[in-house]
Amino acid sequence: MREFAEIWSYLAASPLIWLTATLIAYVIGDTLAQATGRAPLANPVLIAVILLASLLWITGTSYATYFEGAQFVHFLLGPATVALAIPLWQQRHAVRRAFVPICAALLAGSVTAVLSALAIGHALGLSPQLLATLAPKSTTAPVALGISQSLGGSPTLTAVLVILTGMIGAIVVTPLMNALRIRDWRARGFAVGVAAHGIGTARAFQVNPQAGAFAGIGMALNAMLTALLAPWALGLFL
Repeated sequence: MREFAEIWSYLAASPLIWLTATLIAYVIGDTLAQATGRAPLANPVLIAVILLASLLWITGTSYATYFEGAQFVHFLLGPATVALAIPLWQQRHAVRRAFVPICAALLAGSVTAVLSALAIGHALGLSPQLLATLAPKSTTAPVALGISQSLGGSPTLTAVLVILTGMIGAIVVTPLMNALRIRDWRARGFAVGVAAHGIGTARAFQVNPQAGAFAGIGMALNAMLTALLAPWALGLFL
């Protein structure tokens, strides 16, 4: 056991071990998701987060140490977001035909996401810093971190809230849309993209290509609108 502890202490100091652990955790999560037929609760990101959190807790590893390796995956968020332009271009004709509904849904979704979060936080007596942290939780991580920092919030806590929002959205979107009898893949995809950013968009692509394309549109447009709405909305509650 002593030799194992010494070996682990050596490996834990290397960023490569945590990059490897992140990739393995996601592969396990995706394998389990495939085995369950992509059931909503078997979300690969959720499974990977649980596995990694358990590993960090068992080994007593700080998040800062983990992120030295995980930052390579974090860097890929930018190129992955830009790559969503490909399905957007493929669906450009459908987007053009639905331009007015898209604008209406975007405004309703973005305003609701920001104001509802701030209203609940204000009612619970959260501090101004926590309200600033909470405001951009429904937008994609790179944008949300920038908004949080500019408003005086905690980017680290914002990242946690963004991930939780995305996972919850990805889990509930399919049963919720089925219960509401919404059959239009454009509407289903756009809704989850606005509400649950990248994780919801990934789920939409698993269900239907058109839903995934519109989810990417919703995610991108919501990021831009939230950057404009969040400072104004926060001012209302301060």
